[in-house]
Amino acid sequence: MRDADMPAPKQSSRPTAPTRPLEEIAHMGDEIYERNIRSQVETDHHGEYVAIDVDSGTWAIADSELAAAERLRSRRSCAPNVWLLRVGYRAIASIGVGPFGEPRDRRGCELCP
Repeated sequence: MRDADMPAPKQSSRPTAPTRPLEEIAHMGDEIYERNIRSQVETDHHGEYVAIDVDSGTWAIADSELAAAERLRSRRSCAPNVWLLRVGYRAIASIGVGPFGEPRDRRGCELCP
């Protein structure tokens, strides 16, 4: 089939929200988490991941970043402004520290004193 014979790509009629700057998404996501979500998940979901659509406040939780994002996208497929965080942690991933800056037990590590 030649290019001229190919059908034109279908245009989506679904409106999408404009994307926001990352700093704004982070600020809004953290506010929504603290205000609406934290009290619901902190006790029973430590270490799990929360994906938040900052435009609607819709959120989903799962054992992995990808699963949380996919679960949110199944509810809000048009959400362009999504913030991910990990329950009980200050960051999604860390190097050398545990939750909230507590040092990990390094006994047995050949590189640590």
